[in-house]
Amino acid sequence: MKRAIVLILDGVGIGELPDADQYGDQGSNTLGNLAQSCGGLNLPFLEKLGLGNIADIAGVKRVDKPLACFGKMAERSPGKDSTSGHWELLGVVLKSPFPTYPEGFPDEIIKELESRFGHKILGNKPASGTEIIKQLGEEHIRTKSPIVYTSADSVLQIACHIDVFSLEELYKFCEIAREVMQGKHNVARVIARPFAGSAPNFYRTKDRRDFSLPPPEPTLLDLAQRKGYQVIVIGKVDDLFSHRGYDRSYHSVNDLECVDYVLKSMDEVEQGLIVANFVQFDMDWGHRNNIEGFKNGLIEIDGGLKEIIENRRSEDLIFITADHGNDPTTPSTDHSREYVPILAHSGKAPGVNLGIRRSFSDLAKTIARYLDIEGIHYGEDFLDSCLS
Repeated sequence: MKRAIVLILDGVGIGELPDADQYGDQGSNTLGNLAQSCGGLNLPFLEKLGLGNIADIAGVKRVDKPLACFGKMAERSPGKDSTSGHWELLGVVLKSPFPTYPEGFPDEIIKELESRFGHKILGNKPASGTEIIKQLGEEHIRTKSPIVYTSADSVLQIACHIDVFSLEELYKFCEIAREVMQGKHNVARVIARPFAGSAPNFYRTKDRRDFSLPPPEPTLLDLAQRKGYQVIVIGKVDDLFSHRGYDRSYHSVNDLECVDYVLKSMDEVEQGLIVANFVQFDMDWGHRNNIEGFKNGLIEIDGGLKEIIENRRSEDLIFITADHGNDPTTPSTDHSREYVPILAHSGKAPGVNLGIRRSFSDLAKTIARYLDIEGIHYGEDFLDSCLS
């Protein structure tokens, strides 16, 4: 009765990749820089697993007998988007990057959206989501014009006040934008960003929704489901895989709630695959350069990971990793091109050094071999190390 459990700490990178300069991310090191800026991190369970054995992280010591195999993985796909990162973790490597719009979207796109929305558009520039509603929120309410903006990532985001447009209307705008953004404009995600309140205290609500491109080929989720395994996804995994390849989804943007959903899923799944994303590191703290929030979030998740692993069964393989970096200590408020940590716990101790893996897809290859799943074409598995 084998199970694989994948826990993705969104945005928790562990040092710049060799090509980080091509993305403007020289010096990015989410965990390392954060730890230095805080005078050290107190993460006792991640320390026991072997996090400090992967890289120098102030406050997180190297241990002689880590409870998990440890290493770091490089992203083979171009870019640093949540979509490409998650897809590669589950076995799909992109050959070309998703389009980005550092100068805003071209006129023909905006005109097409305005025609199909039946409303003029505000914004059309890269911006922080919290800042653009401060800048344009009052004008949006007065003119009933949706706010469209992007970031350094491959996204088209639409912000609407819930008293101006209902959630259903906002989601419809996003569905239209998803239809428009095809071909050379196939952004990875169209994101609904509802907000509420009044100036100057506008705030984003919890009803964000991502409209992602479907993966171009079967992922580990699809292949596990076809094999007859039960597949449960948690957090925003459902959105990132275009609502494909799972039996049940527990959607949440709260990390501790996601911990509870993982524990619930471990009671429900006899054999199969559980994949959880913990998005607050990225959404609430990385993008907002909130160093204190990021630190406290890691302290909270350290306890949550301990609870998850304490509830494991003997045949469980549990993996802790990330999808990209999002260094809150740098001037940038966007994702960073970084290695991601990999901790693999099987109940065998001590863990061994997995070294530097050449692709996130090594994770998918390892799980596929463990669950006897065919069809993952990228990556090199490290299963023997996990089970030694």
